[in-house]
Amino acid sequence: MFDRAYVPALGDRRLTPFYDATVSLMTCERTWRRAFIKQIDPTPRDVILDVGCGTGTLAVMLKQACPGASIYGIDPDPEVLSRAELKARDADVLVHFAKGFAQDTAAARVRPNKVVSSLVLHQVPSLAKRGAILSAFAALRPGGEFHVADYGEQKSPLMRFAFRQVQALDGFANTQPNADGILPALMAEAGFTDIRTNVVIPTPTGAISLYSARRT
Repeated sequence: MFDRAYVPALGDRRLTPFYDATVSLMTCERTWRRAFIKQIDPTPRDVILDVGCGTGTLAVMLKQACPGASIYGIDPDPEVLSRAELKARDADVLVHFAKGFAQDTAAARVRPNKVVSSLVLHQVPSLAKRGAILSAFAALRPGGEFHVADYGEQKSPLMRFAFRQVQALDGFANTQPNADGILPALMAEAGFTDIRTNVVIPTPTGAISLYSARRT
């Protein structure tokens, strides 16, 4: 049974209004998000589900990159979903948002050919990491793609030191498996193939890795 609690943005609901600015400042966001959009490569026929969509930045960027793609987002936090909906309206794009945990991809009521996730898996317990990845596998159509941008293995002493800032906010127990490089192994365990670490981007809060995998 999964823990139905969730970690609010920046670890505290009082900090939610500052989430976008903090991510932009502390994660070299423009660099890794652009690389992530390029990796996902949205096309007009795509149905893309953003798991743990947060304030909707990635979902909106995907829709802007390819207006013909159908974009869906789920998140358990109603406050960040409200911000996501406002962000989509301000950008004048249609993104379908729904309340749901990362383990509940069925909440989106869609069968995607691409499932994406950014800065989510590092902050949830190991059981929830497994559940989210298994749910992504189950949701995808055969031949579908899974794309993750998140804190991955922190290989250098400098990146491990920088990542302590994230660990202080999101908890050492939840974040350490990511720092140890667990995500590719969890993808393989779920049944994904062609698992790749495509890019590793150093940031002031640790290295962010861009992963891809496929459901055959």
